[in-house]
Amino acid sequence: MAIPASAKTMAFIVTRDREKAKAFYAGQLGFKLVHEDPFAAVYDLNGTMLRVSTVENHVAQPHTVLGWEVADIAQTALALRDQGIAFTIYEGFEQDELGIWSAPGSASKVAWFTDPDGNLLSLAQSP
Repeated sequence: MAIPASAKTMAFIVTRDREKAKAFYAGQLGFKLVHEDPFAAVYDLNGTMLRVSTVENHVAQPHTVLGWEVADIAQTALALRDQGIAFTIYEGFEQDELGIWSAPGSASKVAWFTDPDGNLLSLAQSP
């Protein structure tokens, strides 16, 4: 059986410190906390549910775990920088001063940043 077309996507992030994660996802990123219980803090990410669960010994992975496609990556990066978000600069990627990388041979752009647990998040702009 296939997943029904009406099924909604949801995302999961793990944190070691829920209070820091709540300050980040609600305070800095501006997402609405819609529910909290002993298992997770739940946010509305523009129609997608994000469950932030606490795992004491969580170790962040080196790859992107959650991202957003935006219409204007520079404007969004500036707004996040104003909220205290620092973008990750990777050696050899030739990112601009905001941390935005332009994919060679394409108009696609990406910028990466981390949450308080080191989970790698991204912004992307496609042509």
